[in-house]
Amino acid sequence: MAHKKVERVEPLTLKLPLLGVDSHAHLDGPEFDADRAAVLARAKACGILHTGNVFLGPEVFAVRKHFFDAYPEVFFLLGIHPCDGQRCTPETLAGIRVAFASEPRLRAVGEIGLDYHWKDCPKDLQIAAFVAQIRLARDIGKPIALHCRNAEEDTLMLLESEGVIGYPLLWHCFGGTIALARRILDNGWHISLPGTATYTANDALRQAAAFISPDRLLLETDCPYLSPMPWRGKRNEPAFSVFTAHAVAKARGEDTELLWRRCGDNARQFFTLEGSPRLASGT
Repeated sequence: MAHKKVERVEPLTLKLPLLGVDSHAHLDGPEFDADRAAVLARAKACGILHTGNVFLGPEVFAVRKHFFDAYPEVFFLLGIHPCDGQRCTPETLAGIRVAFASEPRLRAVGEIGLDYHWKDCPKDLQIAAFVAQIRLARDIGKPIALHCRNAEEDTLMLLESEGVIGYPLLWHCFGGTIALARRILDNGWHISLPGTATYTANDALRQAAAFISPDRLLLETDCPYLSPMPWRGKRNEPAFSVFTAHAVAKARGEDTELLWRRCGDNARQFFTLEGSPRLASGT
């Protein structure tokens, strides 16, 4: 039996007001070398006011930050990914510190954390890199953008033992349950939802999405990965955030434009970005 052809709905057909934020993207990668300008133009046309680009290490940052010289709407995150924990040397940490001191567009340390799915880096090195970067972030007064995959208990234990409860932290690419969301929220942290919230079989994530406090919820793409429906399997990009917004709003029983603005305002507050004012309480 032939598979049903997927209808690739264009994101512009679901465009939203220019108030959205893609809180986590990897637009500096080679996947965007051929059309980075067009991708950023589509993002703006679909309602993305700001995009957070994540640089995985100070060497990469030094080479690729210039890709965004003409795009002030792109803000930066910088950290050592857990799969690269062996690269987290004193010299690398010093390089991250220098970068934050000299580049005002750097707004958070990340993505940092633990990843027990891939076997690229031993757990002990991941943990050491994670702890070192938690302490660096707190020392320079920057928020933390967290990566956690198949390592929830160790991640929570380390964060709590390092005294990060109540400190600005964004749980990037959340894919967990209501129970995990509750523990994250109880610790005073924020949660970012990716395109996986649109996947047909992901009812548990949509239930968690409905549970998350409205003032702690952000949206992201993690592009070029995790494209939402109906673009699953294709390269992701910031414009596709509109699909996630519509799915999350439906799961929460909310107006999509209201959710879009509120998530954008949450991101602007978390990353200290300029933009629209915060929504009044309860609106």
